[in-house]
Amino acid sequence: MTDYDQLIDAETWAFIRKTDSCYPPDAVGLDIAGQRRVYDAMCRAFFAGYPDGLSVRDLAVGGVPCRLYARGAPEATVVYFHGGGFVVGGLDSHDDVCAEICDRTGLRVLAVDYRLVPEHPHPAPFDDSLAATRAAAALWPGTLLLAGDSAGGNLAAAVAHAARAGGPRIDGVVLIYPGLGGEMTRGSYLDHAEAPMLTTRDVAFYAQVKGATRDDDPTHAPLRDTDFSNLPPTRIWVAECDPLADDGTAYLARLQAAGVPARLTVSRGLVHGHLRARHSVTRARAAFDEVIAGLVELAA
Repeated sequence: MTDYDQLIDAETWAFIRKTDSCYPPDAVGLDIAGQRRVYDAMCRAFFAGYPDGLSVRDLAVGGVPCRLYARGAPEATVVYFHGGGFVVGGLDSHDDVCAEICDRTGLRVLAVDYRLVPEHPHPAPFDDSLAATRAAAALWPGTLLLAGDSAGGNLAAAVAHAARAGGPRIDGVVLIYPGLGGEMTRGSYLDHAEAPMLTTRDVAFYAQVKGATRDDDPTHAPLRDTDFSNLPPTRIWVAECDPLADDGTAYLARLQAAGVPARLTVSRGLVHGHLRARHSVTRARAAFDEVIAGLVELAA
């Protein structure tokens, strides 16, 4: 059994406890609407505000609700897909994360409010993500990066795979503790089955709610693709204490075998969802600094 008391430091445990305190005792039995209310309230408890001088506005891009963050006239755009298991989250849940990415990189950031399951099962979230990406490329020609965390990492990778056939050109991809459709009967899915913040049971629930699909559908699970050639340079961050950790490792191996420039960083002692801990946990702050540097490097 994994000894999380040894792997996880006091700052991270405090973050875990604060997160847990946002969920009422009956959270397990909540319906989807209830889960969304609690998740949004939890994210708001960690909201860090906007940096000064940032322009933020809501707009539709490709027919999809989005939020645009910019300062000045950036030459590059990051299309960002939020996490939440395809079930929860939206423009507000990752609002300050996207604002800080814009502020610290100097890049335009477009957050995509893709449709959620179960009301809109797969491929609706993917379709929205691809539509917004293609429209963003038309609106802001130039360097185009994709980024996302958790379920959003899945969407960023899936869009990159699909864009090889119908465009647009993607210049780089950043994946933060992504769920990419890995095998749930081995590796980190067993070693970290009861990890704080996300368990293997949680992953299985989200997969079931998302809707059935063919085993070879890379728009559902990018790891199921049979062709990893000609994908954009990719940077991957995985949390050590996360059942999804091996998804990133497996994806890296496929990319490298196909000759795609790719790197992976294991954030030691960190848990799923640590983006929200970037202001309170030293390790999470360092991981976020690395993500910022990765985006700047890919944009250059």
